[in-house]
Parts: sequence; structure tokens; C-alpha cells
Amino acid sequence: MNSRNRQWVLAARPQGAVKVSDFRLTESPLRALDPGEFRIQVLYLGVAAVMRGYMLNTEKFERPLELGDVMHGRGVGRIVESRNPEWSVGEIVHGKMGWQDFAIADGSPYFLMFKVRQRQVPLSTALGVLGLTGFSAYLGLVHVGALRAGDQVLVSGAAGGVGSLVGQIAHNLGAQAVGIAGGPEKCRFLQIKLGYRAAIDYRNEDLQPRLAELMPEGIDVFFDNVGGAILDTALLHINRHARIVLCGAISQYIEGELKPYPLTNAYQIFKKMARMEAFFIYELSAHFAEAESRMAEWVAEGKLHYQEDILDGLESTPEALIRLFAGQNIGKQLVRVHAE
Repeated sequence: MNSRNRQWVLAARPQGAVKVSDFRLTESPLRALDPGEFRIQVLYLGVAAVMRGYMLNTEKFERPLELGDVMHGRGVGRIVESRNPEWSVGEIVHGKMGWQDFAIADGSPYFLMFKVRQRQVPLSTALGVLGLTGFSAYLGLVHVGALRAGDQVLVSGAAGGVGSLVGQIAHNLGAQAVGIAGGPEKCRFLQIKLGYRAAIDYRNEDLQPRLAELMPEGIDVFFDNVGGAILDTALLHINRHARIVLCGAISQYIEGELKPYPLTNAYQIFKKMARMEAFFIYELSAHFAEAESRMAEWVAEGKLHYQEDILDGLESTPEALIRLFAGQNIGKQLVRVHAE
């Protein structure tokens, strides 16, 4: 095991879009473990839009990130050293690890550490289809969205990590989904690989008439990963007792919390007696085992295709986050830090 640890630390608060210069790559010796701790060799890191909020300290569920601190982030890795009898060397875990080669955890709730139970698929799936990304798609649609067979489902950000799973889950449960994504390549991908019956290219098509054309019966469930103008337009097409699931609002993250998009069509929620609800995936942790079991079954049966967009090397982590905000990823954006 290497005695040195490379770490990406926060070098500057982002102003506008996240830049490589907002981070600095450092290296330091590994420290000895205290009683109760265990050391994890990080195999994969995931990036998410919420990380810009970490950098600005606007996400209150995470501890403050000061300049010079290791960037927050979830990873999957192998325990290589342990002074905790409940966490053994060789076990594969996923949880809060940060942007580094080796992480230290102690099993306390802060680290939100889970042991990987499904080993018949690549370990990277613990950050995607069989991790919080997959849990967000499944539980957001099934528990928050109260999906029913026959529902007409609209998904924004449909080619992203979560969105790339929502349409397939809807299909597997007897519903039909239309996806919104940017660019013809992504839209073809939605229909050919991901079970969407139709796709809308928001960059090159007018969303309003395309929704009227593709969803003449209206929207029963809108699974929103984008927010802003797309959410506002979709509200014009919701059905009576529709469910709007707010999973993310990536179109608003660059502007931050001080300039939220004004929803001029919010009256539709009252008019249609609809429900719009945001959710925080950790509050649904009691259902993680259900989601993991159901999704693993679909993967094994070939009923759930997962897409990963993987960059190699810890040094590429800032680039991965920047790609995410630019909409360049297809599927879950990951970084392979060490080989499995």
C-alpha cells in the first residue's frame, strides 16, 4: 500500500461556473489509525451537481468546507486497514470518502457508510444504479411519485445518472416515459437504450409544442432533475392529481440560491389538485435495501441498462465535475481512482 495520499482540496470559492483553478492537488503521508477507525482505498468517486453547493457552503446537510479542505464526495472502495471490529479488511463499502486516494472513516452516521452486498456487477455500480443514484431514481419515482401502471411520465435530465434509470423503472412497472435531454445523440440514446418511448431535445426543439404533441393525454408524474424553465413549461401539461417529483435543479445551481427561477405556472398545481414534492434521499434510507434488491434483480434479468461515464485517474476529478455541469456526460459521471 502506498504510504502517500493524494488529495484534491478547495482552492477558491467558485464564481460562476466551476473551474479547475478552484481546486488544488496536494499530497501528504498517511497517518496512523485511531481506535475505531478504518482506512479505505478509494476505487471510484462520483460527482454530483450538489458539489458546487459544498464549495460555497450552501448545502447545510454537509459540514462546512473551508479553503484547503479535502473536497467532499461519495466513493466506493476497499477497506485495507482496520481498527474497528465491525468493518473488516477486504470489505467493499460506499460512503463519504472525499476526493483522495485513501479515506478514513469510523462507522459513525456522519460517513453514511454502507457495505456493498451485490457483488455480481462492477463495483462502480455502488455509486450509480445500485447506489444513491439508483435509489434516488427508484424511490423518487415509486415512493415520492407514487407511480402507477399506465401513468404517463415525463423526465427532465433524462440522460443523466438518475434520469437514465427513471424511464426504465417506469417501463418495468407498466408506465410510459418521455425524456428531455440536450442534443440528438442523447435523445437517440434515450429511445434505443433506455426504454423511453419518445425524447425531446430541449436545445433544438420548442418544449411546449413537443409536449403537446408527445403527451396529448397529459403528465401524471413529472420527475424533474433540472428545474427552471423546463419545470415551468411542464406544469402547463400536468393532469389532475399529478405528482411532480423534485429530484434536482441543475439549471439553477450556477446562479445559486439568490436567483431562483420564478414559476409563473405554479397555479397549475392548485388548479389540477396536484402535488409537488422535493425529497432528500438519505431520509428514505429505510427503503435502500428494497431499492437495491429490486434494481439488482432487473440488472440480472437484463431489464435495467445502466450507463456510466468514467474518467480515469484521481487527477481527472475536477474535469469530471465540470463535464457534469456542461451536460457532456451520458449516464452517471464517475472517476476511476484505482483498478478494482
